[in-house]
Formats: sequence, structure tokens, C-alpha cells
Amino acid sequence: MNPYLDEDLLALADHTRRFATGEVAPGFLERDHTRVLDRGLMRRMGEMGFIAPELPESAGGQGLGSLAAGVIHEEIARADLSISYINLLASLNGQILSHHGRPEVAGPWLRRLTAGEALVAIALTEPRGGSDAANLRLRIERQDGHYVINGEKTSISAADQADATIVFGRTGSIESGAHGVTALLVPMQTPGITTGRFDCHGQRAIGRGSIFFENVRIAADHRLGEENKGFVQVMQGFDFSRALIGLQCLAVARVALEETWAYVAEREAFGRPLSAFQGVSHPLADLDTQVEAARLLSLQALWLKDRNLPHGTEAAMSKWWAPRLAYDTVHQCLLSFGHGGYDRGPMEQRLRDLLGFQIGDGTAQIMKTIIARARAGRAAVPA
Repeated sequence: MNPYLDEDLLALADHTRRFATGEVAPGFLERDHTRVLDRGLMRRMGEMGFIAPELPESAGGQGLGSLAAGVIHEEIARADLSISYINLLASLNGQILSHHGRPEVAGPWLRRLTAGEALVAIALTEPRGGSDAANLRLRIERQDGHYVINGEKTSISAADQADATIVFGRTGSIESGAHGVTALLVPMQTPGITTGRFDCHGQRAIGRGSIFFENVRIAADHRLGEENKGFVQVMQGFDFSRALIGLQCLAVARVALEETWAYVAEREAFGRPLSAFQGVSHPLADLDTQVEAARLLSLQALWLKDRNLPHGTEAAMSKWWAPRLAYDTVHQCLLSFGHGGYDRGPMEQRLRDLLGFQIGDGTAQIMKTIIARARAGRAAVPA
């Protein structure tokens, strides 16, 4: 019994799992090898209504709410974490575009995004800083009804695969910090844009890389939010994505535990199943308990969001705890399989895929600072 998931949401989860099992899971290992995002699969997900279902129907969504997005996210992630990045980027950027974009500009992109016909990335991190995200150096200058972009973004998910990118850059002075940052929607076919891809440890189907901007001209109507206030306004959507990341990572841990419990109950040593040995079963029981608790916390954050209640603290808790816990869980599951888990295969790939979430989208240290400020007050926890 789950207090946050009613019969309709459970039915949605079951529907999504059947799709994920039949169409997403079979290509899990191959996509890691080829590093190619399956656009056909992405379009199929859009046709099924699995991409950003929380958006209103006017924006191409279904108006189903954040919890609906969460249960879909879980089921896609348990089949392939990299493919679930499609859902993550769509939900984060869909919120940004629908809340802060001009309808005539953002509307067509939202409809393509939810249909699985376009992938929208978000470009915030720069070579000089990741956690200090407001300390941006990429320049955005106003010229004759356009903005001109010069600079570099790095460690960007889907950098070389995205059709458009939400780019944060500095329009004010460096001293103005977060209050001098503007956000733009930038189609990736715009002249002056080049990309490079990293050879990453995991999440290889979605990929990460750098985006270089050289005198890139973007119409002023592609601005998201107000000039010089893009960081403050647009970053509010990250509470939603942090809760989704929690569910995304925990879904991988949950399927790993399911497989491992089945394995240790069947595999025998010294005339008994492995599960009979407390050295095997107790670590799994410990992690299983924590995974269930962490999942409830992530669902609570989405439940609060659906009711327009503050959820930033719960989202930050989810973001730092779930990736680390999921990694530790899959690590233990891999060890429980012995040499079979160490071979190239699902457990090994899951471990690689999960590690990146302890780095990107807000480190544990940043998340804990957010929590501390919420509890003790910002003045008591200065930057």
C-alpha cells in the first residue's frame, strides 16, 4: 500500500512497465555500446503519452500531474536509465518553456517535445564552475532585436543530440551574480554552434559534452523569463527534476534488488540457498529498507508539488540521498552475483549509469546546503 499512488497511478505504472519491458529493455546493453539514442523509440514514447504528461493539454501534455510523470519515469528508468533521460529533460525543460517562454515560440517546441520528435537540453555548467552555477562567464549581448552568444558550456547532457538547448548566460556584470543571468531557447542548427562529445563512464546513450557558441544570433523573442532574471526564475523548476532523479535512480536499485533476491534464493552453496546466510541476506535487507524509504520521500516531493506546496527541501533530500543509495545498492547486488555480476552486463552497466547522478544536477554538498538553509535559515548557513 502506497499513500501517494492511487489506483489510476498504479494502472499507469503497470501500463508503462509493459511498454518498457517490451520495447525499452531489449536495447539496454546495445545502446550503451553504440552510444546512439534511439529516436524511433523516443517517438514511440511520445505516441504513448509517456513524455511530460504533467504539462497541460494546450502544451501537448495530458495534465496528469507530477506524480504521473514520476511513475512513468520509474518504469522507463528500470528498463534503461539513459532512455529515461528523455523523460527527465522533457519534464524539466517543458516546465521552463511553458512557464517562461512566449507561446508563439515555446508552443511548437513543447508539442514536438511531448510527441517525442525533439530533444531539448539545458546548458548551465561551464568550464570555470559547476556547483557555483550563478558564476557564469558565457556572454549574451543585446544587438538590434537579437541576442548574440559567445562562450562555452560543458558537461551538458545530450549536447550533440539535442534539437534545441536552454542556454544560461551573463547579460549583466559578473558582480551581479545570479541577478545578471538571462536564459534563451536556442535551436541547435543555428549558425555558430559546434559541439563535442565526452567518452563518459556511463549514461552513454544520452551522452554528455561541450557546446561552443561563436557569435550565435538568437531572436529576442526566444528569451525565457525576464532579462537578467533568468537564473532566479528558471531555476525554480529544478525542484521538480530533483525529485524525478530520485525516482529514476531508485528504480534502477529496485529492479537490481528484485533480480538479486531471486538469484540468492535459488543459488546454493554448502547445501543451502545463499539467502540463508545472513552475510548475504542482511546487507540486501538493509538496502531494501532504505530504498523503500527514499522512494517515499521522492514521491512525497511530487505529491507536495501537485498541491502547490513547498517541496524544495524534500527534493534536495531526494537528490543527494537517492543516487548514492542506488549506487551502493547496485554495488552490493553486483557483489552478490559474484563473477557473473562483474562481467559486462546489466548490473555493471547500471553501476556506471548511476555514478553520474552523484555529480550532475547538483552535488550532495549543494543539496545539503539547501536543506541546512531551510532548517536553520539562510543567514545561519551563508554561501
